[in-house]
Order: sequence, then C-alpha cells, then structure tokens
Amino acid sequence: MDRAFPYLNREVSWLDFNLRVLAMAGDEGVPLLERARFLAIHGSNLDEFFQVRVAGLKNLLESGIARLTPDGMSVTGQMAEIRNATQHQYSLIEEIFHGELVPALRDVGISYSHWSSLDDDDRAWLDAQFRDRIFPVLTPLAVDPAHPFPYISDRSLNLAVFLRHPHGGSQQFARVKVPPILPRFVLMPDGERFVPLEQVIARHLGSLFPGMSVVNHCPFRVTRDADLSIDDDQSDDLMKAIESQLAQRRFGEPVRLEIESHVNEEVRTFLTRELNLDDTDVYLVRGPLDMSGLSSLYGLDRPKLKYLPHTPQTPPAFARARDAGRSMFATLREHDVLVHHPYESFASSVEEFIGRACRDPQVLAIKMTMYRTSDDSSIVRSLIHAAENGKQVVVLVELQARFDEEANIEWARELERAGVHVGYGLVGLKTHSKTALIVREEGDVIRRYGHIGTGNYNSDTARAYEDIGLFTADPEIGADLSELFNGLTGYSARYSYQKLVVAPHSVRASILALIDIESHYDDGEIVLKMNSLVDAAIIEALYEASKLGTKIELIVRGTCCLVPGLSGISENITVRSIVGRYLEHSRIYRFGSKRRGHTYLIGSADLMPRNLDGRVEALIPVNDPSHIERLDRIIDQYLADDQLAWELDNNGNWWHIAGPNGNNVQLMLEASATRRTNNLIRDSAHTPPSPNGARPEVSHPPRNV
Repeated sequence: MDRAFPYLNREVSWLDFNLRVLAMAGDEGVPLLERARFLAIHGSNLDEFFQVRVAGLKNLLESGIARLTPDGMSVTGQMAEIRNATQHQYSLIEEIFHGELVPALRDVGISYSHWSSLDDDDRAWLDAQFRDRIFPVLTPLAVDPAHPFPYISDRSLNLAVFLRHPHGGSQQFARVKVPPILPRFVLMPDGERFVPLEQVIARHLGSLFPGMSVVNHCPFRVTRDADLSIDDDQSDDLMKAIESQLAQRRFGEPVRLEIESHVNEEVRTFLTRELNLDDTDVYLVRGPLDMSGLSSLYGLDRPKLKYLPHTPQTPPAFARARDAGRSMFATLREHDVLVHHPYESFASSVEEFIGRACRDPQVLAIKMTMYRTSDDSSIVRSLIHAAENGKQVVVLVELQARFDEEANIEWARELERAGVHVGYGLVGLKTHSKTALIVREEGDVIRRYGHIGTGNYNSDTARAYEDIGLFTADPEIGADLSELFNGLTGYSARYSYQKLVVAPHSVRASILALIDIESHYDDGEIVLKMNSLVDAAIIEALYEASKLGTKIELIVRGTCCLVPGLSGISENITVRSIVGRYLEHSRIYRFGSKRRGHTYLIGSADLMPRNLDGRVEALIPVNDPSHIERLDRIIDQYLADDQLAWELDNNGNWWHIAGPNGNNVQLMLEASATRRTNNLIRDSAHTPPSPNGARPEVSHPPRNV
C-alpha cells in the first residue's frame, strides 16, 4: 500500500527505541549497576518484541497474506530489517557487556567470573553448591527413539548436550533445562563475584549422565509466539477463553533461537531442525544468554553504583490538607489537584484517595478501571475491605492486558469473592482508560470525585514510570465518568460527553479537529508528548499543519512513524525522545500559542490505531490556570533537555543530543518536586476556600473538542 506521505516502519522504529535503551547501558555517565539494569531491560524488551511482533509477522507469512505496511514494506522485507537490526544490537551488547561493564565492575570489586578463572577453593565451594542446591532440581532429558525431542519452554535457558556411550555407538542428544527458580547467577561467598548458573551445571554434567562421555555441550534459548488470540464474539466466557489461551501460550510456535557463539555446526543444525526454524531465526550470541538476568545484580548493596535515591513528595495541596486536618475531598471541592509521578508520591495521592474513600462512611460507591496492578496492591485490599463493609464497588478488570492476564484473572476472582462487582468491559475493546470515580453523600448533596491519569493503578510501576494524573470534583467530569462506567458495565449508545474525550468514538476526531484549528492560526503551535505515534491519519494531519506553517514539537518515547524535517512536508516538525532513569509514560497533548493560551488534554491514549480504534481510552482537558502554567513548565523542561534527549532526522536516524547546558529533565523535575515541598514547609499559608465552595473561574477554557 503506497501512501502519498512519508511513513517510517513501525517495527524498525520500535527497534530504534530499544537501541536507545541499550545506549543507556553504554553510557559511562550512568552508574554501573544502573547500566547493568538497562541491559536487562533491553533484553526483556527484545524478548517481548519477538514474542509478539515477530511472531505476528511469521504468522502472516505462513498464512500467505501479502500485506504491505503503510511505508510500503513487505512482511519478508520487515523480517530482513528486523534480523539486521537485531544482529547489530547483539554485537553492541557484546561490546558493552564484555568490553565495558565487566572491566568497570571488576575495578569496583564486582567480578563476572568464568569457571576457568576460578581457583580450587572457588570450585570446591561451587561443587558443594551444585551437590546441595542445584543437582536436586535438575532433570536431564534424553532424546532417542523412546524419548522424542523434548518441549523447550518459552524463554527458558537450556544446555544442549551430546553424549557417547563408553562402549561406542552413535552420539546421543540430551537437554538440561537451567531451572528458572534458581538465581540466574551464582553469587560467590565474598558477595562480589558472580558466575553464570549454566557454567556451573555444564561443569557437572558427568553427575547428570554418570558413565557417559560428554562430547559437546552448548547453552541455548528459545523464544516462542506468546500473543493470545481471543475472539470475543465467539466466546461466551472471556475469562475461560483467556485461561484456555494461557494454557496454550507455552506451546506457541518457536520464533527465535539464541545459541552461544562457540556452538559447533552439528549442534546448531540439530536444534534448528528439531525446532522447525530457519537459519534466519538463529542468533549466535557471545554469552551469557538472557541478559534480563542481570537485573539480579541490582540487588547488590552498592548504593554508590546506583542512582541517588529520590523520595516522591506528597503533592502540596494534599500535604496542606493533611497538616490542617482536612480531607482530600474538602480540597477537591475547592480546586482540582494535578500530580506528577514518580516525582510526587503515588501512595500519598492515588492510594490515599482510594483508601480514604473505602474507609469513609459517607462514600456510597467506588468505581475504577484496573489494567495492570502490583502483586501486593493496597488499592485492591482497600476495595475488598470496602465491598465487605457494604459499599458499592465496581472494578473494570482488563483481562487481556498483555502478559498480565494471569495476575488480572486472580485479582478479578479475589475481588468477586469479596462482593465487588467485576466487569470486563466491552466486547471487542480493551479497557485501557485510567479512571476512578468516588460517589459521596454530603448532607443532602451527592458529590462525585474523580481521578483520570496516564498510568496504571500500580504502586510498583509508579516508582519507575513518569505519569500525570488529575483529581477533580468537577460535576460535569463526574457525570461523564458515571456515563463511562455505566457504558462499560451495562449497555449504552451514548458516545459523547461533556468534557471527557473517549476512544474509540472521539479521540482521533478530537485530535484531528484540534490540529486543524491550530493550523489556521498564524502563530499555530502544537506539542504532543506520548509513547508512540503510529496513526496514519494523525500523521498526515500533522504534515498538512506543518505545510501551513504550524510549529509542531513531538516528544515520543518509543515508536514514531512520522518523518520530521522534510522540505515542503515537515520542515516545521521536530521529534525528540527522552530515555532515562524513569520510563516516560505520560500522554500530554498541547495546542495553542503563549499569546492565545494553551489547551491541554492528558490521559491514557497514545496516537496508535489500536488505542484509537480498539480500546476504551479517556482524555481530560486541564482547565485550572495554575495547572496549565505547571504543564507549560514541564513541557518547556522536556524541550530544553540536552542530556537524555534524542532527535529524529529526516532519514529516520536518531541522534543523541549532548548539549552544553546540562539540562536533564528528570533531575530538573525531581528538584522541582522537592522545591515545591520545601516551599510548603517554609510557607504554610494557603488560598482560602472560594465562597460556598464555588469553583474558580477558568481564564483559558479549552476549545470544545
């Protein structure tokens, strides 16, 4: 499919994002253990890419569907590009890990040790560890006419072993799985040296195959198709359908084989044939395989080798209320509260909001969406407590949140057992919005309080993901949230709201309308911050706005299919990506110039077809002038960053900005949050409530979207 405008390939663009993550591992300015953690993140990201994206492309090939992407690339062309990019990244991993990290860690007393480098005492200690802790959980599996080639589970680390009987005969093959229940690396008694577990097992293969001669062995790892295929229209019970698919996920077709590069041709050919893979699916990697295991090193008690700790601050508005002995609800009756995680505390804002509502005898109902949550969720515990105490509690659990399906099924069942009304959203649509609604009886008045955010209700990721959230008692937004939840739990033909912008019905149309409006001003300006920009209609609209002179600045963490800086097409568009300590996750959409005032939308929706057409997403306008000023400052800091930022050129290449000003946006936002708290401590005075609880006037109301 040819398009009349430039469009970068989605898969290649995502691999470019993961390359930027890998660059953090190679950055000498990043603390050493953080660099190891970035290698682990890169490995986990690449695993998921093969499990989902590459698996999808292979399925298209097998089905014979000759579909071209919007950039005109065929499936085979994409597979070739993916292989080239992946091989390049493997070579960089080798260079970073063996050439940079290992020597640098050794200099500070942390050694990546190969078995051959250990002395007799070390080996004796590992012999004992193998005998007592490793050997009991190993299961050697032979392959012969009586034992077919064993199933190799997804992302498991294994040893391929070729054996020969002492009395002769042909070679025999066996597989030994490296147990995932054991630590990926064996930490030596000094606490500073780590040895890959597979090397310890490899040196004791004689214990697993007594009397046999080990001819050859080599570590290998298989990645399988792990994407679920749920047909909502054909399933009477979505939970059962997902459980059935989960049971089949581990049996997905292989899509990638990683083998340590010292493998001989016989082992490689045998594994490739038995796994029904092509040579193009095989990647030779200098060990250790599975760099995601490096995350275990991060547990070492070496604070000087990590980022300086940051304590998330209590949002000042809630801190003032707490110090004055007033409730969060009283604060929200006076004004909205904007929060920015992880710089401001998730626990003292979102968790406290839900927790107080669950304990408050005046609260009648609590409704919220749950896409991903943490293993030990205080929010879930609070909701269970509220339901057990007679409150109306409704939770929309997205069972199809990729790779969190099992956890969400467990939470859904636990919530249902406690009497929570659990829903699973609309047929054919994932519920991805981040919304909560509290209904509270206050005298003879029923008031609604809402939270709309860009991130999941997950306390774990809230410490590592950058997100924005808005708390409000705006009656119109409360009414909108009621309509949204009623539509998700019941039946509704209503697709328009007073203030909320909701996908799949109005997000794309609203964004397109705002782009069009801005393109007709002489001082038109657009700034869009998001995770991914893929939607062709929005990209085309941005090109048209650029042609009319609109200044467009895009901050895209991951995939970006738009090409900036093309003469006559996108010369007024710049694209940057911020990759740093925190995962940039917020979606902030700004329209308007400083002279005319800015219109802001924040929420859950990225500008991708799957978000705009296949999910329930929610965006909310930010009205309060002080919040608009704050978002302006935040956006200005993102645009001024010259340490974490990368820029996309008109050839589709990303370039790291190494500017002279030393502006690290994430450090600046940490400092801003701390400064706001310090100012609060110095000045405890606050604006008195508006008469009769009236909401303040808004000087720059958003356009009707």
